[in-house]
Amino acid sequence: MEKFSSEGVYTTNLLQVRDYRNPKCAENDHSSIKMRWHEIQESKLKFIQYNEDPRRCAYINQDVAESWIRSQALGVNPYNETINSRLDNGKITKILKRNKRLIDITKALFETLKDLLQASEFALYLFEKNGVLLLHEGDNLQTALDKDSLTGLIWNEKTIGTCAHILSMQLKRPVHLLGPEHYCLTFYNSSASAAPILDDNGDVIAILVLSQHLNKLPMDCFINFSSHMHVLALTTALATAIENNLQLKKSYDYLETANNHLKTTHYILNATLAVIDEGIISIDRNGNIIHINKESGRILQLGLGEIENRNINEFLTSQSRLMKLVLLGENVEVGETICNGNDEQQYIVNIRPVLNASSDEVDGAVLKLSSVEKVNAILPSRYGMVAGCKFEDLIGESKSFKRAVELGKRFAGSAENILLIGESGTGKELFAQAIHNRYRPQGPFMAINCAAVPKDLIESELFGYEGGSFTGAERSGRPGKFELAHGGTLLLDEIGDMPVELQAVLLRVLEDKQVMRIGGRRYKKVDFRVIAATNKDLYQLVKENLFREDLYFRLAVLSINLPPLRQREYDVEVLSRYFIKKYCKKLGCKSLQISASAMKVLGCYNWPGNVRQLENAVIYAVNNNGQGDIIEPGDLPDIVLNGKFTISDSGKKLEEIYNIETMERVIIENALYKTRNNITRAAELVGMGKSTLYRKLKEYNISIDD
Repeated sequence: MEKFSSEGVYTTNLLQVRDYRNPKCAENDHSSIKMRWHEIQESKLKFIQYNEDPRRCAYINQDVAESWIRSQALGVNPYNETINSRLDNGKITKILKRNKRLIDITKALFETLKDLLQASEFALYLFEKNGVLLLHEGDNLQTALDKDSLTGLIWNEKTIGTCAHILSMQLKRPVHLLGPEHYCLTFYNSSASAAPILDDNGDVIAILVLSQHLNKLPMDCFINFSSHMHVLALTTALATAIENNLQLKKSYDYLETANNHLKTTHYILNATLAVIDEGIISIDRNGNIIHINKESGRILQLGLGEIENRNINEFLTSQSRLMKLVLLGENVEVGETICNGNDEQQYIVNIRPVLNASSDEVDGAVLKLSSVEKVNAILPSRYGMVAGCKFEDLIGESKSFKRAVELGKRFAGSAENILLIGESGTGKELFAQAIHNRYRPQGPFMAINCAAVPKDLIESELFGYEGGSFTGAERSGRPGKFELAHGGTLLLDEIGDMPVELQAVLLRVLEDKQVMRIGGRRYKKVDFRVIAATNKDLYQLVKENLFREDLYFRLAVLSINLPPLRQREYDVEVLSRYFIKKYCKKLGCKSLQISASAMKVLGCYNWPGNVRQLENAVIYAVNNNGQGDIIEPGDLPDIVLNGKFTISDSGKKLEEIYNIETMERVIIENALYKTRNNITRAAELVGMGKSTLYRKLKEYNISIDD
């Protein structure tokens, strides 16, 4: 216990110590300093030997006293002269890697102070938050067996007791300790100032220590260099500098990461825009062009580096509403004419406004330019107008039918209009699709039934309209069938029912290949082939002044007569077997056979509804068939079997008796019969959803009661 004696080595340098914390102690009163040193040392001796509470001593800081008590409770030996508790090499490597940024910044700071530290006998230490030594410079303490092995030492309250960096970490503020205030013998002659290094959240991530070993310095040297208030201020400044550098480094890394991310995003965006086949143009609220992609550069005939001081209005007509729509701040689609000198092209412009986040005002817009041709090529498939039939798909072996097919193939290679003449159900639309797929398979296939569209709507259906042209018109306008057929084919079905007043307009479109929308101001060039279809004698209508003669000759340049089924020899048998196989496959059941007697009935029937009626009759027969594998005459519809209407159907026209609705009802009733009113199985049999089947039962007033 003699090491704690008041006459021991720790009093020899007493006059070198100047205490600034206790205002009662005069700075230049060496006797007061000596007394304080002595009292702290005596209090520690009594605490260690007699367990006397050090908190009663007026000269001991309460935080220091409480740390002594904790250190004793933790079993720390106050007589330790070396502290060798350390991490293994693997953990040291990990902790150094984890704190690399902190170490690099601190090491650079240490390097600038290296000469000063050597001259003043000071040492700098960097501890991580758990007390592991990460870095040191100018060390003069023999605290380990190997001086080079200080890194990785564990100096916390459990291993060395009370120490400046430990209190600084706990209190989250700068701390200065003189020799006897430390708990272990190792630090009795040390004056240490420690300051915490905090993160953004105010949590301690490391502690910086500036320490001086007192017994190696002459008194004058110590008085000049170890004024602990100055040392504590310097330590705090150094810790703050490290914090700031960490923040700067973090901000720099964040900005660098963000910059790299922006660069990557920019490259990806440019690459994405480059492969988009629509034009993409960014403009500000005044129409100034900010950015264009490759396709829009082609449209505007501008290089990517030629957009400075260029305005979108340079490429628009005086009637353009584009900038007005941009400033409205709404997503909208509008037809626009893009002008380059004398060259004018039609585009569908999709406007996506860019709003200011704080004011919600329009800052600009992104414009997507799609050529009318491409849009019109997409629209038919969107509206279900897909030309799926080819000449190879047309079924028939009769000479008259093959003759019609050969004419269709031959005429398909010409750009002239074609007139298809045939009774209802002979396959005029299928022929039109086949001709289209031979002539312009990549273009759109549009069709309009002139008899099915009301007279007051057929004009807008054919010509389209500009936005706001009439009450109920779509705001962005709508293209007509003429525009949509650009680059492809337009089928005018039931052409004989076209209103006479529109026939003159149609003739002009066929001659000029130009069309103007309702409410429009400019003609648009169109290029399409017309296939007209009719089941009427157009020439007789011409004689009756119900059809324009000039339009007739314009449409009938190339005519094809489609033979009725009754004139197609053995095609009834060929088509019957084809339809049976097709429908059974749809139902997912084994394909049925048809008896010779049933086939004879089919062959003897006159087929006023032609191929369409034959297909419906086969569907009826498949559903009406019992559990057998062969269709017999009794499975056929009464009108086919008897060649006349049933009593209940007397007084009705053929199209009223033998239409899709009638056949659908028969099919549903037979499906219910076969499944004994099992809705689930019946729905599967007819290829409907259960909800759809229930709706049909209600629509046709079909009862499913036992």
